[in-house]
Amino acid sequence: MQTLPPISLYIHIPWCVRKCPYCDFNSHAARGALPEAEYTHALLADFTQQLPQLAGRKLHSIFLGGGTPSLFSPRAIDTVLRGIDRLAPLAADTEITLEANPGTIDEKHFAGFRAAGVNRLSIGIQSLQDDKLRALGRIHDRTTALQAVKIAKQAGFNNFNLDLMHGLPDQTVADALADLHAALALEPTHLSWYQLTLEPNTLFHHQPPTLPSEDVLYAIQAAGHAVLTEAAFEQYEVSAWRKKDKHCQHNINYWQFGDYLGIGAGAHGKITDSQARCMRYMQHKHPQAYLAAQPNFTANQHPLTQDALPFEFMLNALRLTHGVTTDLFTQRTGLALNIISDKLTLARNKQLLIADQKRLCATELGHRFLNDLVGLFL
Repeated sequence: MQTLPPISLYIHIPWCVRKCPYCDFNSHAARGALPEAEYTHALLADFTQQLPQLAGRKLHSIFLGGGTPSLFSPRAIDTVLRGIDRLAPLAADTEITLEANPGTIDEKHFAGFRAAGVNRLSIGIQSLQDDKLRALGRIHDRTTALQAVKIAKQAGFNNFNLDLMHGLPDQTVADALADLHAALALEPTHLSWYQLTLEPNTLFHHQPPTLPSEDVLYAIQAAGHAVLTEAAFEQYEVSAWRKKDKHCQHNINYWQFGDYLGIGAGAHGKITDSQARCMRYMQHKHPQAYLAAQPNFTANQHPLTQDALPFEFMLNALRLTHGVTTDLFTQRTGLALNIISDKLTLARNKQLLIADQKRLCATELGHRFLNDLVGLFL
């Protein structure tokens, strides 16, 4: 490889107040006081071990996800970010995002996170209707969510995402649009607007609620797209909408098949070397196992074979509304594009991929049947 991909850092904080019935993330209900000091120490030890993987590259972005990272104190977040900056100095404009649950923060928390170096928030409101929030098992209500956004702005956060779900139990088109309008009134710079799905190993999967019909879901999406477009939001990924250039740099790096380090319980990472060899790895999943395993934080790792790389690349890149250039395929995988020429031709013949020979981009039909399109590259 002439140039290694950009590289980001994901930090996983796995605790929540309680587990939501739809959540399949690696999250665990907090029982008593959190081991902040011990976990913070482990995160920095984990990062120190992975420093050689940076290979001289600057971190492109940092994302603190969970779980509920806002359960940690600003002091703990400050310790982690200062430690990372000391080990791998960050550029002044590095995007640093923290996920926040409206039910876990107050004015001092937001001000403290801002002072620690967090410059972007992702606030999980999910809905602004109390009956829907109860159905989702959330710990906050509409008033708490509105207050959270207000104090985030007062703390100086002028770049923030709102997580908003649709296709909720018994949701009508009017319900979904009311949520959307209420969220837009909060003036976010970014919106993650996505459909509730019933994932395996969740309570909702075993005890499914009554969800809207396919016709209602389609009507919600069509009407929602019109509302967001009218509000000057641009869809740049399947479920991501931005104001002007306020995309999430961290997620863009995933979708463009960049590299990323993962630290924390269950965190995943992807690293490419100068020979275009790509390795995926995952840290020990359960918090107790992660803490007990140090200094051997990694639970498993495996190389991506040349046969697997095209699928892995397309799985990410084709989520982007405008796709990517064909050159990026070679830059990120080290493979010549002609090795998948037959599959590209098939996708174009099925009208799932645009005909432009210099871009890899799904058509409108391709985005509707994205799983089918990506499956062609298996």
